[in-house]
Amino acid sequence: MNRGQKKACILSIGNELLSGKTVDANAAYVAAQLRTLGIPVVGIYSVGDEEPAIRRKVALAAQEADILMITGGLGPTDDDLTRQAIAGFMGVDLVLQEDLLAALRQFFERRGIEMVRRNAIQAYIPRGATAIENQKGTAPGIRAEFDGKVLYATPGVPSEMRHMVDTFILPELRALATGQAIVVKRLRCFGAGESKIAEMIGDAMERGRNPLVNCTVHEGVVTLEVVATAPDASQAEAMAVRQEESLRVAVGHLAFGTGSQTLAEVVGERLVERGRTLATAESCTGGLLAAMITDVPGSSRYFTHGWVTYSNAAKQSELMVPPEMIDQYGAVSEHVARAMAQGARRCSGADYAIGITGIAGPDGGSEQKPVGLVYIALDSRDGAEASRYVFSWDRSSVRLRAAQTALNLLRLKLIG
Repeated sequence: MNRGQKKACILSIGNELLSGKTVDANAAYVAAQLRTLGIPVVGIYSVGDEEPAIRRKVALAAQEADILMITGGLGPTDDDLTRQAIAGFMGVDLVLQEDLLAALRQFFERRGIEMVRRNAIQAYIPRGATAIENQKGTAPGIRAEFDGKVLYATPGVPSEMRHMVDTFILPELRALATGQAIVVKRLRCFGAGESKIAEMIGDAMERGRNPLVNCTVHEGVVTLEVVATAPDASQAEAMAVRQEESLRVAVGHLAFGTGSQTLAEVVGERLVERGRTLATAESCTGGLLAAMITDVPGSSRYFTHGWVTYSNAAKQSELMVPPEMIDQYGAVSEHVARAMAQGARRCSGADYAIGITGIAGPDGGSEQKPVGLVYIALDSRDGAEASRYVFSWDRSSVRLRAAQTALNLLRLKLIG
């Protein structure tokens, strides 16, 4: 395949994708990686485990794009038909690769498992194609060229697919790209919606600009992606850095990190920098906040205690929340959230403590206290502050957003 601007099409194979049982995370990953190379994705298709259907979609993709990325359908079972469909599309037969068969046998021998006969199909690839080594499993990938185009097929297992994409496919495509250097930066934001942030950054997202700025939202976190293209890497890097800094100034305190950083990681870094410690007291979030904090390696340096006090009795006995306070204001109240944070800080000796109480739903709400109502309190040597929020989502989303918001409150406190 010649150098120059290329377009890509992604095909994801599997009945589970069409039934709704599985979300197509593979296509999202591949598309994101291609974007870093400046290769636009012009189509993403999900196809069932039927050879004629796969063959038709491969033919369609070949009309639309120069690069075909296929995931799934390379295993040993009867419904793994991708290799047959590729061979049929190319008008060739499948050929046994003795080296692949030997590697398969060694794979099973090393694990003390007998290789059943049907596994041998994984050693067959379309005539004229080459195999992509699978260092994470048994099914090799496939690389084939036709009519000035290139096709890559990988297993659908995410870890196997990602390894092939990262170690073989992307480096090859990078060499075949436009010949220009591409640098990607990501600025992570929390505390405002996509439309508000788009308003704050003005015309930065206009199409046709270089650097290009894209905006995505996932679980409340808005990511501003900067894609800079230049004749050499140093120039592209400088352009991306300038654009990222401009965005940072525009969004102000909403920007919490870069790359793939999480709120928990950033908060942890700030606590370590200041030599401070943290404790949590949770009700409606059920320990989710503590889990997010301790998901970060090294969190034992700053996280001391975590309480899940779901019942009123637990709030009273574990955190010393006065029973008369609960009787007067209710368990879901600013007063109780503040008392939970104060109790957690007092009992743990931590520098900061967070208290969360709310109604995650779907039941338990009222006109005065609707589902999604959450109170979050932060206690420190400066005193306890509590805030009221109403999150209009389902139960799991309310809990997640409450935990994220609690982390963000602490982040803002730490940066002054």
